[in-house]
Amino acid sequence: MRALPAVTGRHEFDALVVRTDYLDDQAWQDVAAALTEPWGDRQFDARVHVIDDPVWAGATVDEVLTAVRGDDDLATVFLADRTTMQTENHPLPTVTTLTREECVDEEDYERLTEFGRDFRTIPAALHDVHANLSIGNVGFEEYAAWAQDDPDRMYRSF
Repeated sequence: MRALPAVTGRHEFDALVVRTDYLDDQAWQDVAAALTEPWGDRQFDARVHVIDDPVWAGATVDEVLTAVRGDDDLATVFLADRTTMQTENHPLPTVTTLTREECVDEEDYERLTEFGRDFRTIPAALHDVHANLSIGNVGFEEYAAWAQDDPDRMYRSF
């Protein structure tokens, strides 16, 4: 596994998006624009910290998680991968930063990751996921379950 630079400069309330695919700049521009749209019923400002550096090209989930381990305020990280770029509604992998070591025991970790440690989220729902996970209003496992119930296996919003 390669070492990637540490993620710095992210405000604690900003969602973190790491671009890992660099094959389609137009698709990336579409994703980036969607990420900055106001969100929710009250049209909240989008707060997102984007890592857009080719050094991250092809980064795996584990490599990204290793790079963000020092950010204690980060409950999840979003990736803009090849599937994000190629799929019409640009769903991003949403990955929990939870580790086994942070859980009471293996049973606790298994319960919290029952539907896996990641699911896909459309850009319009990314801020909903990030905000609710950040304040502990909704758990990762709940979002993962909702994504599991979707025919395309992604979270689209409440």
